[in-house]
Amino acid sequence: MTIAAPETKVVDSYRVSCDGGEGALGHPRVWLQIPNEHGWVECPYCDCKFVHKDFETAQA
Repeated sequence: MTIAAPETKVVDSYRVSCDGGEGALGHPRVWLQIPNEHGWVECPYCDCKFVHKDFETAQA
């Protein structure tokens, strides 16, 4: 059995929110700050990775 890779979202803001995206099956909304040093952050609940658009090519 394999586990699906967490979702990756390219965003244009350094401050993002995540609620799991599945309505009642999601998780509490959390606000995350993308560090300027490496340009991405992972949600502590669902492991969704948010990559700032300026760092998109570095994550490919």
